[in-house]
Amino acid sequence: MGACGVLAAYNNLIGAQAWHRRWYPAANALAAAGLLGAAAASGLTRGELGLGRERVRAGLRLGAAAAAPVVAGYGVGLLVPAVRPLLDDQRVAGLDGRQLAYQVLVRIPVGTVAWEEIAFRGVLWGALRRVMPEPWAGFVGASVFGLWHIRPTAGALAVNGLATGRRPRILAVTGVVAGTAGAGALLSVLRERSGSLVAPVLLHLAANCTGALAGALARRWDLGTGGQAGWSRDSVHER
Repeated sequence: MGACGVLAAYNNLIGAQAWHRRWYPAANALAAAGLLGAAAASGLTRGELGLGRERVRAGLRLGAAAAAPVVAGYGVGLLVPAVRPLLDDQRVAGLDGRQLAYQVLVRIPVGTVAWEEIAFRGVLWGALRRVMPEPWAGFVGASVFGLWHIRPTAGALAVNGLATGRRPRILAVTGVVAGTAGAGALLSVLRERSGSLVAPVLLHLAANCTGALAGALARRWDLGTGGQAGWSRDSVHER
């Protein structure tokens, strides 16, 4: 259970440091490699980590089926003017094409999705399954996944000027963290049923990368401009 505390602390404490935000993909890739090394040293197999080759096809099938509605939903949201403002996200609204490509091709896939899926649906899930059955392993992992997002959620609310008072902010963070825990539970179900990390990775990529693209396009389509200047790729926090 110590691993649960370490993971929750990593994103809420280390993730708040300026150097971590600057070197986000590299720092998290190194953390993922270290975590996999520790898992291997503890005896966790490739199958327990969701990295077995024999389950890749099952992961691709289930992951694609889960990701398709998410991508379609963002597409519909962009096409419906009344819904489009809900997609607006100040964290990506002012990025130019190169910065946006960096987000959706490097920062999010490597620094967020690969790291979080290896940590939660890979190592943590495999370790918890050795000491407790499903659904408890999924419940504990999902709860930690929710706590992992406390600081990024607070940062996103601040950037977008939402829930500015103390009480509204606490309520908003609590609600989003609970929702994120629910998303973590869904990702764990995909991991369990497919036996592969590929399934949750595909859904996670669809949600985060498509969300970033939709957020950037929503502002451009509504304003007919490149967005507000002044945001850099280092100002975009975890999604």
